[in-house]
Amino acid sequence: MPHRPLRHAVVTLFLIAASALWTSASAQFPTKSSGQGTSGVSTPHVRADLVAHAPQGVAPGQPLWLGLQITHQPGWHTYWRNPGDSGLPTELTWQLPPGLDAGEISWPLPRKIPIGTLANYGYEGTVLLPVPVTVASTFAPGPLAQDVTVKLHATWLVCRKECIPEEGDFSLQLPLKSTTALNAAAFEAAAQAQPRPLLADTQGVLPDSQARITDDNALQISVHGLPVALRGRVLDLFPEAGGLIDNAAHWGQAWNGSVWTAKVPLSDQRSASPNRISVVLAEQAGPAHGDGPDTRTGYRAELLVLGTWPPVAAAGGASSALSPALEAALRANAAQAAGGAGAAGGASALTLSAALLGALLGGLILNLMPCVFPVLAIKVVGFTRHAQDRRAHRLSGMAYTAGVVLSFLLLGGLMLGLRAAGEAIGWGFQLQSPAVVASLAALFTLIGLNLAGVFEFGRFLPSSVASLQARHPVADSFLTGVLAVAVASPCTAPFMGASVGLTATLPAPQALAVFAALGLGLALPYLAASLVPAVARALPRPGAWMDTFRKFMAFPMFATVVWLVWVLGQQSGIDGAGALLILLVGLGWLAWALSLAGRARLWMGSVAVAALALLAWAFGPHITHIAAEPVAATASTASATPGAGWQLWSPGAAEQIVSGGRPVFVDFTAAWCVTCQYNKKTTLANAEVLADLQAKNVALLRADWTRRDPAITAALASLGRNGVPVYVFYRPGKPPVVLTEVLSVDEVRSTIAQL
Repeated sequence: MPHRPLRHAVVTLFLIAASALWTSASAQFPTKSSGQGTSGVSTPHVRADLVAHAPQGVAPGQPLWLGLQITHQPGWHTYWRNPGDSGLPTELTWQLPPGLDAGEISWPLPRKIPIGTLANYGYEGTVLLPVPVTVASTFAPGPLAQDVTVKLHATWLVCRKECIPEEGDFSLQLPLKSTTALNAAAFEAAAQAQPRPLLADTQGVLPDSQARITDDNALQISVHGLPVALRGRVLDLFPEAGGLIDNAAHWGQAWNGSVWTAKVPLSDQRSASPNRISVVLAEQAGPAHGDGPDTRTGYRAELLVLGTWPPVAAAGGASSALSPALEAALRANAAQAAGGAGAAGGASALTLSAALLGALLGGLILNLMPCVFPVLAIKVVGFTRHAQDRRAHRLSGMAYTAGVVLSFLLLGGLMLGLRAAGEAIGWGFQLQSPAVVASLAALFTLIGLNLAGVFEFGRFLPSSVASLQARHPVADSFLTGVLAVAVASPCTAPFMGASVGLTATLPAPQALAVFAALGLGLALPYLAASLVPAVARALPRPGAWMDTFRKFMAFPMFATVVWLVWVLGQQSGIDGAGALLILLVGLGWLAWALSLAGRARLWMGSVAVAALALLAWAFGPHITHIAAEPVAATASTASATPGAGWQLWSPGAAEQIVSGGRPVFVDFTAAWCVTCQYNKKTTLANAEVLADLQAKNVALLRADWTRRDPAITAALASLGRNGVPVYVFYRPGKPPVVLTEVLSVDEVRSTIAQL
């Protein structure tokens, strides 16, 4: 048996590798609890824990409280039910067994958090957001049940100078008959922090208390019935409804015996005129001191509003500095509407023609983008295969074009369909999925190994399948076109951004026509070459150079794999990138093993398949696990802040800075966008450009779209775009200036000079 030593060696290596894999997988990577969430989630900014208090177990008529306890890193905060001038309240979505009904959050007393010219209401240090749960008489967990599982999906916005939306999935098992009281002290403290209602009348209104509207756009508030201990003290006022008062304004207050009075200015952006308001009053808080207990006591009052409200601001009103720009944009839109497009008929013929031409030119230039270069290997090698066969060339060119155009139509239709269903997505949305990025990395690894000669598909595929390429060259060219679209989708070329952005406002047939024109532009060079005989005659005769060229073109494929691993690292963190590299090694091993001959292929291939399955089971979940914060945002901000002054973009940040008279430059980017990375390393890193930006005191914001972000998607849509890169200058009192997708130093410097 000449192969017996080989078999023993392979089995031994497999057992050693499996043991090492089991040990390293447990030691190097964090584990999940049953894959359905845990009771705690940690991010770089907060620690969030799902906690419970059931002193009598979980039974009808017995008290049951659930809550999300958030511990903030120093300097960071989350928000109250009324966040103030900016921010979002924490939201809790429960998944409870039948018979359990969760109430609303019993919001603890907040603090006033001033930020520049704004004021927010929220929490620092550690806060517990308790939720009362009613156990119905119909609650029936089953005769053998020992515990009950509660699940929570929570979203919160955590801010310092920048704001980061975060979320977590939590799961907690509660014993049905045993006591759950580990966090009794925290729930007791949270109960003490609840604002206490002041004695109201039968209408729910505090007697002899009111909020009267004055002629100078303010609320004159009078409150009776406050405790004696508060008399003479300075109080904070927290309205439960947002947008009514000027939260950051300085206002006067006084005590008239037992009556507390205050005159609070109304908000310029007020959009409601209620006939009663709810306010929370508490002794004015000093600076927050970490996790120290908040000893203040709050009191809630319901007040009738007397007098006539002044006219409300228009919904979505903007700052005065932006009003001229918005008015100019509205005038431009009105002029365009008067020029011809019907309300339901889509774009005018001129607008649609311009969009189609822009898409065609954009697709043509897309061939020069670095992300499309790897597919040139497949195109050129396929082109030389039939160098003297004009008919084969024409069929190949048309099939390739059909593959490209139909793939663009499919991708465009999917994007339009998801958008119509309410999803906030844009061009390149598929690469916001770690699974798609990992799949492309695996595909390009196989293509690179094939081009390098490590294996041939015909060696381990059935002969009927392996001969498909030779027997059906048209299908092969069609699939090459599909692959070209998959590679090109992360890139944006000049003329392309405006055309693709316009599809968001077009009827579906016109929007799909734009995507078809984009595909035709991408396929046009190869199609033209296939139809022009001179191109085929100019190619060298088939020979040894083809094998050398083919192996050389494996390296762009491997470079693309490196880029995709880096992209995944921005989405899933270093663990995700490491897991993908391990799986790619296993995939390469399998491809090599299947290229062997005889019994060596059988044994080595079996071991490789088993090893790859084990690797996928152990490390696959780390690839699709989304990191708490995009690494690219943190790294780029940390490295760029000292020199270039880049800061993370957040909704409303540009408008707030512009309202102070300072211009803003926003870089809408993504790690998977090669054009973005090229511009970042060249034009945006140019010393002259950076010096001009500093001389004009331009604020620099970077919006990272590596992962799905509805706020960034909405900002892009407001600029008429739905993909990256997008570069825009915001100027006080003027419309935004959107630059081209591939930046040049001269273009940026000339725009800066006009600020």
